[in-house]
Amino acid sequence: MNSRETAETLENVRKICLKLPEAVEHIDGFGHNTFKINGKSFVISGESEKGFRLSFKSDRETQELLLQKEYFFKTPYIGHHGWVSIQNPNEENWSELTDLIQEAYLRAAPKRLIKQWNELHKK
Repeated sequence: MNSRETAETLENVRKICLKLPEAVEHIDGFGHNTFKINGKSFVISGESEKGFRLSFKSDRETQELLLQKEYFFKTPYIGHHGWVSIQNPNEENWSELTDLIQEAYLRAAPKRLIKQWNELHKK
């Protein structure tokens, strides 16, 4: 993944995350783009020699299901808390990733925002 592709991928993540109510972006001490709600991280992205990595907050049941797919892996250092990562996501992954990012947001969001989200997204 070249730097242009990395920048485009980060922009995709940014668009998804910052559409969510009260979500903010923060650059952490390691240079990772971290997306937070109410001070709690729900998505962390960064670049390494292997390319772009996207990590998101999950619960253990969802984590177990995702780890059965070849492109997801347990996030180093914080995977034991349910976090899941994907390296260099491709176009086919974005619909699923959008849903997973929204779920991650709801895991970190305060109750008032969860209630607001549920009211807006009733089926």
